[in-house]
Amino acid sequence: MTENSPQKPDYRELSRQIKAWAREAGFADARVGRAELPPEAEARLNDWLAAGFHGEMDYMARHGALRVKPTELVPGTLSVISLRMNYWPASEPAENVLANPSLAYLSRYALGRDYHKVLRNRLQKLAERIEAAVGAFGYRVFTDSAPLAEVALASQAGLGWRGKHTLLLTKRQGSLFFLGEILTDLPLPEDEPEEGHCGRCTRCLEVCPTGAIVEPYTVDARRCISYLTIELKGAIPHELRPLIGNRVYGCDDCQLFCPWNRFGALTEETDFAVRHGLDAVNLVELFDWSAEQFRERMAGSPIYRIGYAKWLSNLAVGLGNAPASPEIVAALRRRLDYPDELVAEPVRWALGRHGVAF
Repeated sequence: MTENSPQKPDYRELSRQIKAWAREAGFADARVGRAELPPEAEARLNDWLAAGFHGEMDYMARHGALRVKPTELVPGTLSVISLRMNYWPASEPAENVLANPSLAYLSRYALGRDYHKVLRNRLQKLAERIEAAVGAFGYRVFTDSAPLAEVALASQAGLGWRGKHTLLLTKRQGSLFFLGEILTDLPLPEDEPEEGHCGRCTRCLEVCPTGAIVEPYTVDARRCISYLTIELKGAIPHELRPLIGNRVYGCDDCQLFCPWNRFGALTEETDFAVRHGLDAVNLVELFDWSAEQFRERMAGSPIYRIGYAKWLSNLAVGLGNAPASPEIVAALRRRLDYPDELVAEPVRWALGRHGVAF
């Protein structure tokens, strides 16, 4: 139905249809919320930035309050359709990999193809299906690709609740999913938010290897392993290296030990299936990859974004935390004269951890 049609859409029925179409498109669930967040959302964001918890993520401070104001990000927005898509793949159990310090642990969301492209394509197709039903309308799709408080908006729309680790939680899938949004000028009816169900549980705070969850609902990114191995451009700070273990790209600990994730289901998305055996691969094997092998095997992966030097830098830290062996020492020695200090310095640190003079 177009804007000039004599009848307006039944927006409540349209909302129901959108949720059904979302499931047909591969999303696990969808909800609709209003396009504004309460004032306390901006206050919390400002306090977090003032504490410096964003580290080197300058874009967080640069965008500031825009993150909690969708109508300023996309003028004319009346509704936010929040969606989630399950990502946890069939893989070697995460606990097994973490318990074997000779293996590299990579966050399970990154074992397959880059979720940005997958979700963006699905969101776009869903928007086009809505357009086919109601005529031209204003919208933009996002998935971790704009200054947008995704968890706050999804929580407000009743897609789940914010856990103490700051991720969105649901009873059916824990937190093992990606989020995406369609900001639209359609006046869709709002869904009711869900009360939180974390209760007194503090498992995520207790198990964080680096103590990054400084209090419930507050993460100091400067200590978070996902930040340190992905967002931080330089080498991981010395004092945090021993705490990281074999986690060389991201970290899942706060999710692995969350009781709600016991109910999570494996993804049915083939794009998120494990590639190149990355669910249980030796640290030395990855460290010996050439730049060409990295580019070839990580093409289409979110890991590709950190670049080859940061990849080697993270792996060197993992090797420094692994039990000493001739194989590990030999691998580190092969990189001792690497021309980039981002790699060479952690290599020297790792050799020193193994008592090797150089």
